Amino acid sequence: MTKRIHSIPKYIRVLIPTLLIAVWLTAAGLGGPYFGKISEVASNDQSTFLPASAESTKVVNELEKFQDESSLPAIVVFHDSDNTIGDKAVAKIQSAANQLESIEGTLGKVLPPVVADDNKAVFVVVNMTSDTDYREFSKMIKTKLNDADLSTSFYVTGPVGFLDDLGKAFAGIDGLLLVVALSVVFVILIIVYRSPILPFLVLTTSVFALCAAILAVYYLAKADLITLNGQVQGILFILVIGAATDYALLFVARYKEELQRHREPYRALLTSWRRSLEPIAAAGGTVIAGLLCLLLSDLTSNAALGPVGAIGILLAIISALTLLPSLLLMWGRRVFWPRIPTYKAKVAETEKKGVWSRVAIFVSRHPRAIWSTILAILVVCSLGMVQLKADGVPQSEFVLGNSDARTGQTLIDKHFPGGSGTPAYVITPAHITDTIVPKIEAASGIVSVSARANNSPSGTLPLGEAANEVSNKIAEQVPADVPGREEIIAAANPFKDASIKTVDNENLLEVTLRDVADSEEAQATIQSLRNTLHDIDSSIQIGGTAAVQLDTRISSEHDRATVIPAVLIVITIILMLLLRSILAPLLLLVTTIISFTATLGIAALVFNHLFGFPGADPSVILYSFIFLVALGIDYNIFLMTRVREESLKQGTRAGTLTGLIATGGVITSAGIVLAATFAALAVIPVLFLVQLAFIVSLGVLIDTIIVRSLLVPAFSYDIGHKIWWPSRNSNFKDERKKKGTA
Repeated sequence: MTKRIHSIPKYIRVLIPTLLIAVWLTAAGLGGPYFGKISEVASNDQSTFLPASAESTKVVNELEKFQDESSLPAIVVFHDSDNTIGDKAVAKIQSAANQLESIEGTLGKVLPPVVADDNKAVFVVVNMTSDTDYREFSKMIKTKLNDADLSTSFYVTGPVGFLDDLGKAFAGIDGLLLVVALSVVFVILIIVYRSPILPFLVLTTSVFALCAAILAVYYLAKADLITLNGQVQGILFILVIGAATDYALLFVARYKEELQRHREPYRALLTSWRRSLEPIAAAGGTVIAGLLCLLLSDLTSNAALGPVGAIGILLAIISALTLLPSLLLMWGRRVFWPRIPTYKAKVAETEKKGVWSRVAIFVSRHPRAIWSTILAILVVCSLGMVQLKADGVPQSEFVLGNSDARTGQTLIDKHFPGGSGTPAYVITPAHITDTIVPKIEAASGIVSVSARANNSPSGTLPLGEAANEVSNKIAEQVPADVPGREEIIAAANPFKDASIKTVDNENLLEVTLRDVADSEEAQATIQSLRNTLHDIDSSIQIGGTAAVQLDTRISSEHDRATVIPAVLIVITIILMLLLRSILAPLLLLVTTIISFTATLGIAALVFNHLFGFPGADPSVILYSFIFLVALGIDYNIFLMTRVREESLKQGTRAGTLTGLIATGGVITSAGIVLAATFAALAVIPVLFLVQLAFIVSLGVLIDTIIVRSLLVPAFSYDIGHKIWWPSRNSNFKDERKKKGTA
């Protein structure tokens, strides 16, 4: 029996929805223009996401005192696949490189070209001030060099080149991603509702929530309260659209049900609102709580997703409970045209027909066989997790498809030491510089050492073996029998007037690594070097690209170990409060976790053997866990709140079957919508997002089609009223002897 809803004056029924729609129109009007602006407050520089306590972050701060401005290097690699690069070609490259100094944002002089030993490649380093737009800077380099009419091909790589690649990859977030996601959801909604009106209203609810979220996030990022990057930006779009659509599906399904029980649409709407409030608020609150656990992260990119995602989910909940009901009330029953639900004087709680009735009968006849078989299959799939390579990937593999920066880095790997142009930085007390240089040179993976210098033509002074190599090359040009040979060699040394630059009793050493700066080998070299030098003096600090990659991986692993247990604890507490039970939440959590591990196992096999991915970022596991567990619990909440409601009336076994029949369609539809929405992330050619799209989409489908449709109902049916332990058994019918039927 539904509670009697007293008559509400018509002017109130018109005024309140009109005001709510006006408020949302204003929010959308204000937030809409910020779709194109939000990328202005986003950064894709990995070093900005590390915590202040990370050693490489401290080095970044220390570098500022050794230079007038902080900078990022752009490495321009010149290559001729058919011929060696002769002196004339090098001279033309030098002339063209000098022109790059006129580009706005170039810091200092462009250093002389470095020629490979095989004369097949040349590179120059152009330092860009860190406050310059890397996209415009990279574009101007290419324009200048194209105008120079060089005989060699060239590629812009290094930190600036890879940032430019990421910027291009994320360029589709504001347009392509949104169009694909909305188009896919619209098609699914047309199929689900078979109505031309409802899909537009549901999508309006989602888009208006997203506009409001973007407005809030833009100003938070502009005020430096959060650190936003392209990944978080893309996930926000998908999360809001997917969640708002899911909540709308749940509300509309309940509204359609109530329209058959109430003659007046507004009475059906109010009943639907009251019955939907708890599951929608609880489901959204669970996701918000899970996302806010990301605030425990060391990486600011992970921590930023917490409040950003929470804001998006909160606005999705509010729009589903305010804007959508207002739009539905304005349309009345016509919103379901051409399949308009009619009022019936007497309606069965759940009509026993259709596919979900047959599923319920199947569950009632074989509950133990169903849950044990599914559990065994999921456990087997989970074994594939041992093949998941989530220890990080080189920066050169971040972007999928063609990449000038990757091509340039490949040429550097082939013709030069891998770390050329992107050195590791060592900040050391000045009085031990002479002591640690031999230690650095002796370490595995090191090519050369130099120091930031005064009066040096290149800005640095070669040390140790590198200094000897300079002297030896000059000596080779001076005959042994020339009088005053030593004086001639000394006078010809370009670094004769240079001295090591000392600031605050510290020196800055630049260490060229043998391996590519973003490779696992380079990270291992940095870790080994830190161990060696910290034993000499704990105040020595090592940074640079390889160190940033190492510290990012360490922070990611810390985040994973910290956030995942926190999410599990928070979600368990919420479920216990919602279901007034201890056993049911624990069982639901186990099913969600095993679904997650099975998804990762399947994904590992697909990534390694089908797609051939080089690995995965450690954050992929964390993000996948947050979305699959938090959103998977959403579907548990949708199902089990209805099961509990029905169990109080007709017993747990019968209530389980009724709840399954009532929610099966809407949960499956919601899962398909969410899976399709996350799959849209794959249109952005970034490895992290493509992998996240696959894992979340697959996991959501496993959750909705297998776990929520068969595994959880079979568990609940088999256990009976005991699943609500320690709730008083008198609240539920004792079904130890009697089994309900569909």
